Amino acid sequence: MASQCSLSTLFPLQSQLECDLDEATTEDKEQLVHQYLKKLDDGEDMKTPDFHPGLEWLNTEGPLSLNKELAGKVVLLDFFTYCCINCMHILPDLHQLEKRHSVKDGLVIVGVHSAKFPNEKVLDNIRRAVLRYNICHPVVNDSEASLWHELEVSCWPTLVLLGPRGNLLFSLVGEGHRDRLMLFTDSTLRFYKEKSLLKTHSVGIKLYKDSLPPSILSFPGKVAVDRSSQRLVIADSGHHRILVVSSTGQLLHTIGGSTRGRQDGSFSEASFSSPQGVAIKEDVVYVADTENHLIRKIDLSQGRVSTLAGVGAQGTDKEGGAMGPQQPISSPWDLTLGTAGGAEDNVLWIAMAGTHQIWALFLADGKLPKGSESKAGMCVRWAGSGNEENRNNAYPHKAGFAQPSGLAFAPEEPWSCLFVADSESSTIRTLALKDGAVKHLVGGERDPLNLFAFGDVDGKGVDAKLQHPLGVAWAAEQKLLYVADSYNHKIKVVDPKTKLCSTLAGTGEAGDALGPEFNKSGFNEPGGLCISDNGKLLYVADTNNHLVKVLDLDTRTVSVVRFVCLCILHVMHIRAINFP
Repeated sequence: MASQCSLSTLFPLQSQLECDLDEATTEDKEQLVHQYLKKLDDGEDMKTPDFHPGLEWLNTEGPLSLNKELAGKVVLLDFFTYCCINCMHILPDLHQLEKRHSVKDGLVIVGVHSAKFPNEKVLDNIRRAVLRYNICHPVVNDSEASLWHELEVSCWPTLVLLGPRGNLLFSLVGEGHRDRLMLFTDSTLRFYKEKSLLKTHSVGIKLYKDSLPPSILSFPGKVAVDRSSQRLVIADSGHHRILVVSSTGQLLHTIGGSTRGRQDGSFSEASFSSPQGVAIKEDVVYVADTENHLIRKIDLSQGRVSTLAGVGAQGTDKEGGAMGPQQPISSPWDLTLGTAGGAEDNVLWIAMAGTHQIWALFLADGKLPKGSESKAGMCVRWAGSGNEENRNNAYPHKAGFAQPSGLAFAPEEPWSCLFVADSESSTIRTLALKDGAVKHLVGGERDPLNLFAFGDVDGKGVDAKLQHPLGVAWAAEQKLLYVADSYNHKIKVVDPKTKLCSTLAGTGEAGDALGPEFNKSGFNEPGGLCISDNGKLLYVADTNNHLVKVLDLDTRTVSVVRFVCLCILHVMHIRAINFP
């Protein structure tokens, strides 16, 4: 007779196995897991609660049940929320599992989306995240986190491996467990295959991405403007490429292609993987190649792409100090040029979302505030302990960020700082260029451990509320900071002198309307923005609408950067783009 259990029942049993595995050889590990599985299988099943009826499903022909469609399958439950960088980090592990073992082999992965933010409870938003992250297995929208609570899951991500009777076997909390995940899954499939308990039937997987029409842009993440020539750089993240467009509407450069890769070389040879942050100066574009964990350089005059930092795999180092190509980094999400103890624009400031820090990549010799001399090419942590926190501190290494995702450089006095969109704390922070002090500007709350102080409230300082902001842009002439308040589907403006944060554009609901006024215009999780040299035009990467929009700050109207294409597939030659 099986009884429904939670992870608290499983943990004491699995913890002993984990200790034994730490000391074992490869051959012994397989034997230890086999003995563990036999012990569990010979005893009373620790039964997992089934999915509640009426839940919304993606990538399937209909709802799935552990007692029906999934009976006879080894099921891996991935408890995730799509904003979470740690959840993104384990997706390559899941992709690898899906390549090793098919549904016919007996393995089914099910994403159990258990939202952190209210915006993440909406099925359409989850659907877009499934597309953006190329999730090819069934996903259930458990908007009230029912199964999360029943199993006593405590954090994102959590993986739970079930046997063919829906029986609890293993759990892995957090990221960085690829070897254990492969060991547990391989061993479980082998164990139950030997017992003839696996079934080969289909479960009705139907991928949403297979029904989508092609689009010119796909989930554009960030934009940047070249102040000297007004060229617009677009991180066409979903197409894994960078577009450079002139102010007269000509497509000047397409760098990268429609598929993922991490190849340096000519523009036709080069490849990226979900690039986000972009910065441009003269004929050089810098790129945060997020899912490759690299910083790339595009030389427009020479037509070449090279790697400046990162090793092409996710790093765990939280201090750095090596030369760029030898320094592992983790999910760089944005970058901006700045100056640190040397020539103008001698450093790239990097929002290192994967380690919850701000890093510096020196393009020429320089020096961090209160730091030692750094040689050109060095890549090093500047601020953030690496703990996911909303902690402000006069000492940059003791401060804490929570998935910083947007940067803006404001060298002018009295600001002299980096503005940071700290997405998971739903705050905007400042990082002083003089001494590295980290301070609060707007959003969140004073408790450094509370990462759930979000909302949509105009106000001053901590009374203002944001929801997962991803981008910031500094308008020096206006002395104002523009914010992509992504999960509120709004563009907001902050006066750093008074700390007043107010809505500039957007209705607060996901949409695509162009107005006729700012407060009647729609956005859908805007991820990045930049401002023109004269401070009159604000360019917005309207990510989930697959558009770049332009806010005219004088006329208070919104328009779209319009593409007229001869070919929509690979080259996508653009004849004209109507700039306002």
